[in-house]
Amino acid sequence: MSGIGGQQDVDIDLGGLFRAIWQRRVRVMLATVGAAVVAFAAAKMIAPDYQGETRVLIESREPEFSGSNQVTQSGSDRIFDESGILSQVQVLRSADLIKQVARNMKLHELDEFDPSARPSAASDLLVMLGLKKNPLELPPEERVLKEFNEKLQVYQVEKSRVIGIAFTSKDPKLAAAIPNEMANVYLSLQSGAKLDSNTEASRWLEPEIANLREKVREAEARVAVYRAESGLLPAGETQNFAARQLTDISTELARVRAERANTAARAEGMRTALADGRPADTLADIVGSPMIQRLKENHANVQAQIADLSTALLDGHPRLKGLKSQLEGIEGQIRSETRKILASLENEAKVGQLREQQLVQQLNTLKAQSAQAGEEEVGLRALEREAAAQRQLLETYLARYREATSRTVANATPADARVISRAVVPTSQSFPKVLPITVVAAFASLLVSCVVIMLGELFSGRALRPVAVPDALAATQPVAVPSVPDVVEEVSIPVLAAEEGSGENAASKHDFSIESVADHLRTNGVRIAVAVSPGGDEGSTATVMLVRLLAEDDQKVVLIDLSGSACPTRLMAQSQNLAGVTNLLVGEVAFSESIHSDRLSEAHIIPHGDADPHAAMRGIDRLQIIIDALADAYDLVLIECGAADADAVAKVARQQGTEIILSAMSTSEDQIVEMLTSFGEAGYRDVVLMTGQGQYGPDFPDRRAA
Repeated sequence: MSGIGGQQDVDIDLGGLFRAIWQRRVRVMLATVGAAVVAFAAAKMIAPDYQGETRVLIESREPEFSGSNQVTQSGSDRIFDESGILSQVQVLRSADLIKQVARNMKLHELDEFDPSARPSAASDLLVMLGLKKNPLELPPEERVLKEFNEKLQVYQVEKSRVIGIAFTSKDPKLAAAIPNEMANVYLSLQSGAKLDSNTEASRWLEPEIANLREKVREAEARVAVYRAESGLLPAGETQNFAARQLTDISTELARVRAERANTAARAEGMRTALADGRPADTLADIVGSPMIQRLKENHANVQAQIADLSTALLDGHPRLKGLKSQLEGIEGQIRSETRKILASLENEAKVGQLREQQLVQQLNTLKAQSAQAGEEEVGLRALEREAAAQRQLLETYLARYREATSRTVANATPADARVISRAVVPTSQSFPKVLPITVVAAFASLLVSCVVIMLGELFSGRALRPVAVPDALAATQPVAVPSVPDVVEEVSIPVLAAEEGSGENAASKHDFSIESVADHLRTNGVRIAVAVSPGGDEGSTATVMLVRLLAEDDQKVVLIDLSGSACPTRLMAQSQNLAGVTNLLVGEVAFSESIHSDRLSEAHIIPHGDADPHAAMRGIDRLQIIIDALADAYDLVLIECGAADADAVAKVARQQGTEIILSAMSTSEDQIVEMLTSFGEAGYRDVVLMTGQGQYGPDFPDRRAA
C-alpha cells in the first residue's frame, strides 16, 4: 500500500495477520464447530429426496425386412445430429407427454404433486387479503404439471445420443417408476407417430396411384398411335424399321461391291495370263475347276502311254498316232474349258455390277425415308419419355404404397429410440447430503471468521507496517532492466534540481536539478565524485537518480554505497544479500565479485555488503586504491556517503579533482548554509548543490561566499 500526499508508504504485515488469527483460534474453532453442528442438525431435519434415472438411446430402428430403408433413412439421420437430440429432449419435457404420464399414474391423487389442494391457514389468509393468487383456480392437471416440472430433469449426455430422464421424489418407488413410465410413453408416442405417418401416406397414395395408372395407359396409347401413323415400326431396342433396313442395305451393298471387284480382278488376271501365253494351270480358278482337274488327269495318262509305246514303236505307228491325236483333243478341251471359266467370271462381274446399281438405288430411296423417320422420331421420343416418366413415378408410388401398407400393422414401426438403462428404486437419498453440507458449512464458517479477523486488523491499522521508500520515487519514464532481460520494470525518476558550479560552464546560478548536475559532470569530465545526503535516504535516492540519468546518456557509471542505511543498495541491487564494499574492504571477496548491475539501468553498483562495518573501516585505506582502479574503467565513480560530515568525507575524497555533491533534498536554507560552511572550513571550496528544485533556492551570489 502506498501513502497519499505526504503520508508514508505502508505495506501489509502478513505475519501480523496470521498471528491475529492464531491469537483468536479458540473463537474461530468454536464458530466453525457451531456452524457444523447447526448444518448437521438442519440437514437431518430436512425430509430426504430420492432420485431415479432412466436413459434412452436415440437410434434408427427400421425393420430388417423393409426393402426400401433408403426411403426413410434421410429422415432418420436428421434426429441423430445435435439439434435433433435436443429436439427429442424437448419432446420428453412436453406438456402432453407429462400429462399422459400423470394420467397413467394418477399423480393428481398424491399430495406431493398437488400440495395446494390442501392449503394452510396462512395461505388462505394471504389469498383473502389479495396478496396471493388462489392456487385452486388452476385445473388439477396444471397444478400437477407445475410440480412435475420442478422435480423433472431431462438432459443430453455429453457427446452422445443418450438422453437422461431424472426425477426427484419423496417416495423412492415413485422416483424410479416415473422415469420408466416417461420412457414408455415416449416410445409409444414415437411409434404411434410413425404409424400415423404410414397410414396417412398409404391413404394419400391410393388415389394418386389410380390416377397415375390412367396417365401411364394414355401415354403408352399415344406412343403406339404415333408409331403406327408415322410407320416407325420397332426393329430393336434402339432402331426403327427404316433405320434397320438402311443398315442392312448398306451392309449388302458393301458386300456386293467387294464380290464384284474380286470377280473382275480374277477375270482380268486370267485374261492377261492367256494373252501372255502363260500356262493356264497356274491360275487358281482354273486349277480349282473339277473339269480341268479331270482333263489334266486324262492328259497325264495319255502322255504316259505315249512315253511307254515310244520305246517300242516308231512315231508313224498307228497306235502312237492315235494317242497323240487323243492328247491334242484333251488339250483343246482344256483351252475350251479355260475360256468358259473366263466367260463365267466376266458374266459374274457384270451381274455384280447390276446388283450394285440396284442396291444403290434402294439405298438412296431408304435414305430419304430414314431422314423423314428421324424427324418423326423426335415426337415419338418425347411421347416415350413422358410415358417412361409416368411409369417410373407409378412404380415408385407402388413401392412406397406397399411399404406403407406393410407398416400399418402393430409393432411394424418401432420408435427410433430404445431404453438402455431403466431406473431402479434408489436406496440412498439425493438430498440433503449431510456430510458434504456439514463440511462445507464448517469450512465456510472458518473462512468467514478468518476474513473478519483480517479485515478488523487491516481497518484498525495493526496489520500495516511502514515502508522505507522515500517519496522521491514518483512517476516518470520506464527503464528496462539490463541484467535481467526477462523482466521489465517501471521506475519513476523525479526531476530534482542542483546548483551548478561557479565557473564559466555553469548552466545557471539558480539551477539545482539532477539534469544540471549531470550536465556539469559530463561537461567537466569529472571522474570521481562524492555525494553527501544530510537528509538521509531521501538524498541517497536523488543520488541514485543521478547515476541512472548519466547511464541513460551512455555514461559508464558505478556507485559505491557507503551510506549507513544502504538505501542505494535497496534501490539498485537485485538482492540485499549481495557482496559489496564492506566485504571488499575486509578481503572476503574478489574485486570483480563486488560489482553488480543496476536492476533498472545500465549503471553498476558496489552494494553496501554484509560484512562487519567496524572491520571494514579498519581497511578504509584500501578504498582509495579501489576508487583509482574503478576510475580507470568507468567514466564516473560516485561514492554515496549518506549523512556524513566533512571529516568523514575527507577519508574518501583524497584525490585531486574529486567533486563534492551535496544532495540536500527537502533541506532548509539554513541547514544548506551550515553544511556549505562546514565543507568550506574543511577546505572544500567547490561543492555542487542538489536540492530537488530548479530555478528556485537560496540566492547565493557565490558558493565560496556561502
